Amino acid sequence: MLRRLILGICLLLVAIFSAARANAQHVGHSDGYQIVHVYPHDPGAFTQGLVYVDGHLYESTGRNGKSSVRMLDLSTGQVLQHYDLAAEYFGEGLTNWGSDLVQLTWKTRLGFVYDRFSLAEKRTFHYEGEGWGLTHDDKQFILSDGTPILRFLDPHSFSETKRISVTDEKGHPLSNINELEYIHGELYANVWQTDQIVRISPRTGKILGRIDLSGLMDKSELADPDAVLNGIAYDAKEDRIFVTGKLWPKLFEIKVVHQGHQLRALYPMPKGLFSSHPDSKFAP
Repeated sequence: MLRRLILGICLLLVAIFSAARANAQHVGHSDGYQIVHVYPHDPGAFTQGLVYVDGHLYESTGRNGKSSVRMLDLSTGQVLQHYDLAAEYFGEGLTNWGSDLVQLTWKTRLGFVYDRFSLAEKRTFHYEGEGWGLTHDDKQFILSDGTPILRFLDPHSFSETKRISVTDEKGHPLSNINELEYIHGELYANVWQTDQIVRISPRTGKILGRIDLSGLMDKSELADPDAVLNGIAYDAKEDRIFVTGKLWPKLFEIKVVHQGHQLRALYPMPKGLFSSHPDSKFAP
């Protein structure tokens, strides 16, 4: 009887493990998400960059004639301060450095530095190629330009110090790297026109994981085909992640649900598998 019980348990565990492995392959090894809070967001904001620092949300918006950098109230979505770019500039990535905000533009190879408190323009700088996303680690800026290449820039001279190539799980170059955020020593990046965030090693450029945000925003609420996922901000003090999209009416605080947790939720251990009876040889 005992041998049959052991054999039955082993067969059941093999079945559970096989199903979990098959499901992991089916979902493409992507993590999921849990919505923590939903905040209002300006549906006219073509979000290109998002930063959270010292209790305020800062946003860079794009499109010629509508580009700006703005300070937002997180809870209401209200624009507290803003600086509008000249119509010739298409605003792009945004990050903070000390008491400054740094903003890219798309094709004009020109960036702007602002005072973070007044949004007054302090200086401009030049860089090669297009500007898409911008973030920073402790030592330098990190810039994306829509290609698989990420460039690292000196925060004072804005000169390039190094570059890496982003490669996917099969070693192939990954293009359309857009908005960037530096979180827990990794680069979180939107991939343009997808519902995915990729986690990138800033040392090697290899993809460390993916977060599938499918279903986060009800697409029936979006009228513009360019209204795609874009914008990641991180509150380091409270360990909170915020995401939104271009022309989205909502901004979301999310928690990443790692794949192992998803599999345990899909395939929980059956109750009663291990008896708590004191005579059981399989008591936990």
